Amino acid sequence: MMRRAELLAELKSENEAWERLLAQIGEDRMDEPGAAGAWSIKDVVAHLTAWRRRTVGRLEAAAHGQPEPASPWPADLHEDDEINAWFHARDADKPVREVLSESRRIFQQLAAAIEEFPEAALDDPGRFPWMQGTPVSGAAFFAHFHDEHEADMRAYLSRQPARS
Repeated sequence: MMRRAELLAELKSENEAWERLLAQIGEDRMDEPGAAGAWSIKDVVAHLTAWRRRTVGRLEAAAHGQPEPASPWPADLHEDDEINAWFHARDADKPVREVLSESRRIFQQLAAAIEEFPEAALDDPGRFPWMQGTPVSGAAFFAHFHDEHEADMRAYLSRQPARS
């Protein structure tokens, strides 16, 4: 069973590691293409933030016993690749600082949404059907980053070491 304090501590630890990685890369290089295919680090951050915003909406709705909110993308988009392309086009012109600020704000909303849950509800897998049985943990909320983007970001950093 995952207690709220433990979950929030895990989440904080995951976020601190994320912020350390971003600091190693540096804001001045986040617009450079090629970090993940043609995407820049900024593009990856905006992408992760877009999906996290959806998670926050789901958590807030579940905390209040409301139905899952509608997806933010157009209803005719169904595949992850086309949804990701829509997010990318929407966020492409945002400045790095705005993308980072939004990422940090959405993370705070994630933590606040978890705070709203009754402790026992955090252990009920039925409350989070979109997690498909994955236990609630800090790592679960960062799983997409770890599974799909962390290696690319770290490889980019190793190819482009921090400037002195």
